[in-house]
Formats: sequence, C-alpha cells, structure tokens
Amino acid sequence: MNICCFVTILLLLHSCTPGDGMDHGIVGGHVSVPHSRPYMVYIQDSIKTKEKCDGFLVREDFVMTAAHCHDGLRHPKVYLGVNDTQFLPHGIEADSFPLQDFENRAGNDIMLMKLKTPATLNKTVAIIDLPNPWNDKISKDCLVVGWGSTKYDHYSPSTVLKELNVTLKNLTNCFDPDVICNEDPLGPSQGDSGGPLICGGVAQGIVSFNMKQSNGYVTGYTRISQHLLWINKVMKPHKP
Repeated sequence: MNICCFVTILLLLHSCTPGDGMDHGIVGGHVSVPHSRPYMVYIQDSIKTKEKCDGFLVREDFVMTAAHCHDGLRHPKVYLGVNDTQFLPHGIEADSFPLQDFENRAGNDIMLMKLKTPATLNKTVAIIDLPNPWNDKISKDCLVVGWGSTKYDHYSPSTVLKELNVTLKNLTNCFDPDVICNEDPLGPSQGDSGGPLICGGVAQGIVSFNMKQSNGYVTGYTRISQHLLWINKVMKPHKP
C-alpha cells in the first residue's frame, strides 16, 4: 500500500480494489441514497498500482481531485454515476493536470483531469458548482462524501458511497493560505482523497489530509476559491 506522508500529516490516499471490504467509508457517516450525489467520481489506476481516489465532476469534460493522487494514478480511469464500486461502469481515460506548485505537503493539493470522452449528463451524472471569485464566504454547514475507510486506525474501504454532515468550527487558514482545517472526531479518512467539501450546495474544498492530535483529528481541505485563476486557465472555455 502506498501512502504519502509528511511529518505527522497523512495525505488520504490509499490503494484498494473494489470489493476489498464491505464497511462503509467516511468515519461516522451514513450511506448515501443511491445516485443522490451524481457529481461524485471514482478514479482508479487501470494498469499497475490500482490506487484509487475520489473526485467530482465540474464540467462535462473535467473532474477535480487532489494533486497527491497523481503519483498513484499514472494510467487513470474515471468512473461516473457510481454507487457501488463492485459494479463499475465503463471507465473513461483522462489526462491529469496537477497544480505544479504542489510539493507533497499541505497546500496546493489540487488537480484537474480532462476526460477524453466528455460525460453525458443525466439523473446519475451531473456537475457541481464551484465557488465564485467575488463571493468567498463559506457556509459552516457542509457535507463530505466518499468511498474511504470507516476507521482512522484500520483501513476498511467502502464499496458504497457514504456521506457526513460536518460543521466548520474555524475557517482560519492552517499550514498554507489555501487550506481549511477542521477539527472533528468524525470525517474523511484513508481513501477519501480528492472528494469534495460541499457547503451551501457549492464545492468549496477538496479532501487533502488528516492529522491526529491528542483530542481527535484535524482534516485539511484545499480551498478551491484560492485557485480559480489556475482552474480557468486549465479548463478554458470549451467549444460548443
């Protein structure tokens, strides 16, 4: 298993294959209503490492995820409209564009993936909105979604999508100006990398890392609004 670590901070990447465990991901969460989160994307290396990450659809031809997933996803395939990872649809190949300033530590942990075949939007595949540059205020009532582990200290990956309501207690930046830290005994764990932090129906953050402290865990999310210029440059307006 290939896990990226720095100091005491754990980037939430973990290799697995569908069917490794029947526990449901995200510590303390509950099972999502099937296909109620149609923007969620399951990403897996198709040839060698079998590393997996979560992601979310931000345009018909682009998925957003975490940059630290890049090393393990050298031959990525993107799966749309997934509920149970034991029953994956046909995967779509994609080209990866990690933020060049990412240095395998907290901060700049964002990556875009351009689908070689654009998604067909329907009831089970949909786009989630990104924040506006002129409205950087984040609602404190948020949602995290993913197929990650149900435990912090033992990797037990999910086969079905799970979600958890979280309340952001402190929006002060931590480690780096583009990181939101939130202390909570429950939340994303190994395998939830790249999933969205959704606040007010908008994807405001990307699951990046967690850090064990004496009184619980701190989860770090990459703040998407800090990278909108780079996002727009990579995506560019698509031709009709």
